[in-house]
Amino acid sequence: MYPQSLSPVQQVDFSLLLVFLFAAAVLTVLTAITCWFLWRYHHRRNPVASDIRGNLKAEIAWTLIPTLMVMGLFYYGWTGYKALRTVPEDAMPVNVTARTFSWTFTYANGKHSNYLAVPVDTPVRLNMRSMDVIHSLYIPAFRIKMDTVPGMQTYAWFSAARAGSYDIYCAEYCGVGHSKMLSTVKAMNKADFEAWLAEQSADTGPEAGFAFMDSQGCFSCHATDGSDAGSPPLHGLYGKKVTVLDGNKEKEVVADDAYLQESITDPGKLIVKGYDNTMPPYTEATPEQMESMLEYIRSIGSEGAGGSAGSHDHAGHGAPAQPAGMPDAGSGAEQGAGQKNTTRQGGQR
Repeated sequence: MYPQSLSPVQQVDFSLLLVFLFAAAVLTVLTAITCWFLWRYHHRRNPVASDIRGNLKAEIAWTLIPTLMVMGLFYYGWTGYKALRTVPEDAMPVNVTARTFSWTFTYANGKHSNYLAVPVDTPVRLNMRSMDVIHSLYIPAFRIKMDTVPGMQTYAWFSAARAGSYDIYCAEYCGVGHSKMLSTVKAMNKADFEAWLAEQSADTGPEAGFAFMDSQGCFSCHATDGSDAGSPPLHGLYGKKVTVLDGNKEKEVVADDAYLQESITDPGKLIVKGYDNTMPPYTEATPEQMESMLEYIRSIGSEGAGGSAGSHDHAGHGAPAQPAGMPDAGSGAEQGAGQKNTTRQGGQR
């Protein structure tokens, strides 16, 4: 079996197997030699200690053999590393944005999602950046673990051999919501992927706002059923009087469009009383995306908007409520994922 004939996943597994077998062989040999010395030089068999000096053959052997073994391990480790860092020229690019505490995946046609959809048997290049602190994209199934560093673009690549869902984790502690920074790779056949990629949501309106917020992982922190999931809930928020802290001063404000937009773009300015200042600023939304988010929040902002409050009670933390006629929340990150949406921590608002 030659390294050049292996995929990156097989390269890594092959290197790991070699290291394991080498370590097991060394342990076995050293244990056997130790036992033999204990038996051979027991004081009953060798009452007078022997003073052995100058065995040139033994010295050459125990220097040369381990050196060759270690260099062999280095070679296979290096070829595995090169396979992970050498991206095929025809790889499909996907931009990965990490922020506290969510992953966002953006495709060449501008579509974005909070889970990574890929076609099978197609190399995918992940161009990664962080909006705040160091995160680490970890996909165990594809042996990928690469840091995302503020002010620096990093990359990784993989190719899914078969359809299915594969876990994505953050492997770098990035704050109190680190454990929530979860997502999935959803590998599908090429026809299904092309159909998914071509799907276009509405540009404006509550449905577009719901889809955009779902893709950014907002709903895992901000519940939409009126419950408190550790961040200010969105249901019933619009038009409500909110007690906030402006520095050390406490005051009441109305949750209107201006307040909500400021809460998204500059969340540390006014902190909702009872919550921590943990939400990072979100300034990448276009005017259309911002307006659609506001429209969605308005649609669930009062009992008279989008139906009664009780009509949204089916949606819990991580399963956002929708205006009437809107697709089920499962069409977001949980579609085929089997786990909750990733999240952008939003403790302030």
